Amino acid sequence: MKRSLLRLLAALLLAGNCLPAAAEVTRIAVIYAESDDPSLERFSGQLNGIDEFPGIEVIHLSLKDLDEPRIGQLLLAAAERGGIIKLAAAGGVVGPIAVLYPDIGEPYRSVFSKIIEGIEDNTQTRVASYAVGNNFNAEAISSELRRRDIRVVIALGRNGLRAASALDKDIGVVAGGVVSVPEAEGRSSAILSLAPDPALLFGQLKNLSPKTQRIHVIFDPRQNAWLIKLAKDAARSLGLELLAHEAGDLKSALAIYQTIFANADPRRDAIWLPQDSATVDESLVLPLVLQESWSRNIPVFSSNVSHVKRGALFALYPDNVELGRSLATSAIGVASGQPGVRGVSPLRSVLTAFNTRTASHLGLAPSVAQQRSFSLLFPEQ
Repeated sequence: MKRSLLRLLAALLLAGNCLPAAAEVTRIAVIYAESDDPSLERFSGQLNGIDEFPGIEVIHLSLKDLDEPRIGQLLLAAAERGGIIKLAAAGGVVGPIAVLYPDIGEPYRSVFSKIIEGIEDNTQTRVASYAVGNNFNAEAISSELRRRDIRVVIALGRNGLRAASALDKDIGVVAGGVVSVPEAEGRSSAILSLAPDPALLFGQLKNLSPKTQRIHVIFDPRQNAWLIKLAKDAARSLGLELLAHEAGDLKSALAIYQTIFANADPRRDAIWLPQDSATVDESLVLPLVLQESWSRNIPVFSSNVSHVKRGALFALYPDNVELGRSLATSAIGVASGQPGVRGVSPLRSVLTAFNTRTASHLGLAPSVAQQRSFSLLFPEQ
């Protein structure tokens, strides 16, 4: 009740013995905290006019004038009078789901805020959200979740996932906001990766560059073996050939890129840049790949939206609100006892960034319908 994120608590007190039976009154005590939280205004709107109904009396009590023992005494007194007590958290936290997200600055904080917005949109209520720093107290988090009777945690980012892995085993975990995780963690939780589904990437490539027949990708199997397995199936289903090259470090990756460009055929080849720290480097690999692709007319597409600004043809990137809705759907299923799908799943809630200058250079002309589907255009219009 005294947390910095102030809560609303409405207690419905039916005290029929306070008035004659002919004039029985339902008293609603609204215990509130003074704050600039917009949820307070929303809740006020929900209560507006309720005291105009016959037999309803609303009593407003400020939390600053009540301590927790006093609130408990009010509720206990109502129960002793034979009243029926119902507690409704309006604009506060309800339900069995909580979110753990990294305590991090902008621009990443806004990303996680959008994901949480999507979660709350799907659950139709505010969820308990906890920012987790690098030195989090696992026992304190577990105690707080037990107190709130949380049954499922949506863990966002590395810190959220680390914190969730230290929780009681009876709390279900659905994770997101990470590209990949160690295999052991992937087996024990449902994890929605930030890596776009290769089927969506390859489908977009075919739409934009129908001549392309073969896709090259360099990857570190420790990070992306699971994704390349999906990519091979996706390429096969679309009639494309995927040439996946393994590399464990940047030096090996650079050598493979140079070999690919030396033998690439602009009439049929394209290069995919996955989210892979061992093979896609912003300062060494990316400039080389973009320069060679421009000079040799080889389409390059990416799983990283920032690459489009620098010259990649297109990229798919997360629709953060939709990602939140997807995570909420999985969490609701776990909370209701449905058997969840464990392991890592690729991202399908995506938006498209497109580079018009690169497309023109490659001789590609997207249709009007395709252009309308792009969420970001570079160079910026």
